[in-house]
Amino acid sequence: MTLADQPRTTFGNDDAKRVRADFPALDQEVNGHALVYLDSGATSQKPRAVLDVERHYYERQNAAVHRGAHTLAALATESYEQARHTVATFVGVDDDEIVWTSNATEAINLVAYGLSNASLGRGGPEADALRLTADSEIVITEGEHHSNLVPWQELAARTGATLRAIPLQDDGTLSLDDAERLVTDRTAIVAVTHVSNVTGVINPIAELVEIAHRHGALLLLDACQSAPHMPLDLHALDVDFAVFSGHKMLAPTGIGALYGRRALLNALPPFLTGGSMITTVTLEESGYLPAPQRFEAGTQRISQAIALAAATDYLGAIGMHDVAAWEHTLGERLLAGLLEIDGVRVLGPQTPEGRAGLVAFDLDGVHAHDVGQFLDDRGIAARVGHHCAQPLHRRFGVTASTRASTYVYNTFEDVDAFVDGVRDIRSFFGVV
Repeated sequence: MTLADQPRTTFGNDDAKRVRADFPALDQEVNGHALVYLDSGATSQKPRAVLDVERHYYERQNAAVHRGAHTLAALATESYEQARHTVATFVGVDDDEIVWTSNATEAINLVAYGLSNASLGRGGPEADALRLTADSEIVITEGEHHSNLVPWQELAARTGATLRAIPLQDDGTLSLDDAERLVTDRTAIVAVTHVSNVTGVINPIAELVEIAHRHGALLLLDACQSAPHMPLDLHALDVDFAVFSGHKMLAPTGIGALYGRRALLNALPPFLTGGSMITTVTLEESGYLPAPQRFEAGTQRISQAIALAAATDYLGAIGMHDVAAWEHTLGERLLAGLLEIDGVRVLGPQTPEGRAGLVAFDLDGVHAHDVGQFLDDRGIAARVGHHCAQPLHRRFGVTASTRASTYVYNTFEDVDAFVDGVRDIRSFFGVV
C-alpha cells in the first residue's frame, strides 16, 4: 500500500519520504550521491501507479479511439473518455470543456490561432465576438513564460492588434493599479500565469478576472505551475480558458489540456483539422464536431491521457491541500536557507507569503551554469538558465538564474542538501 492509499489529516517529512518510495527514478545515485531532485518545475517524476496504468493500456487495451466497433476499441475509448472526466473533475469543470493537447504550449497556441482564424472570418456567427482587429489589444504580464508570450506576439502580428504587458514591481509582484490602467474596453484577451515559474509569485487571479470581465475581455490562465501544486477550481476562478501540462504533475510527456468555457470552445474555429474532428466532408467543404472533439484531429494521446488521469487520482488521494501546504513548508525552508548565504540574490519576494514552493536566485560572481554543474556533482538536480522567461530575467537585470523547485516527494533533507551545496559554491570558485 502506498501513502496515497492511506487516510491522514496532516502531512510531514515522514510522509514525504513514503511518497518518495513510490517513484522509481528517485531511487538512484547520481555522481555517487543519492539523487536530490529539485527540478519539478521543469518536469516531475512519475509514480509506479502512473507507469503501471500506461503500461496496462498498451498491454491490454491498445486500439484507436472513437473509430472502431471491436472490443479493444470500445475499451480504449471508454478509458480515454473516463480519463477526460477524471481530469475535468480534478480542476472543477465539465467533461466537454477539456480538450486534450500535447502540452500547455500547444493549448495556448490553439486559442491564439483559433482567435486568428475567427479574425479572418472563419467560423459561424458565434465566432464574430472572438474577432480581433487593429483596434484590439492583447494584455499579458512582464513575467510570462515564453509559451504565454510568443503566441500572443504572433496573434498581434496577424491581426494588427496591440500587445501590452503589465509591468512587475521590484519584488516580482503585479500591481493591480497597473492592470486597471492597461486593461481597457479595447482589450480582447488577458493572458496571465497563475504562479510564476521564476519568482514563485501566486498572482491575484480573482482580481484580474474581475478587471478583464468588467471590460468585456477574456482571460486565459497559465496553470502549469498551479494545477500540480494546489487545489484548482477553474469554474470558481471564473477564467475563460486555462492550460496545464501533464509532465509537470506526475504524468508522462506528450499530454496537456486546454480548459475553455463550453460556449467559447464551440464558437472558436479549430486550429488543427483532419480526421476525427468532423461531421461531414465533401470535396468542397467540411463541418466540424462540437468541442472537445473539434480540436482533437488525428490520432490522439490515448495512453498519456489515461496516465494523466491516474496522476490526478494519485494527487487527489494525497489531497491537494496537503500537497500545497507541504510545498509551502519546503519553500519557506528553502527561501530562509538561501537568504542566509552571502552573495545570494533571490529573485522575487523575500518572504514566503504568497509564494509557491520554488526559489530562483543569482549567485554573485558565479554563473548559473557553473552553479548547476557544482550541484550536479553532488547529485542535486536543479534548473539553470532563463527558464523560458527572458523578459522577466531582464527585469531583474540578470541573464540567468538557478532555480530549485519542490514537489510532494521532496523532503527537508533535500532542501538542506541544496542549501548546503549553494553555501559551498563561492568558496569553491574562489570568489569569496
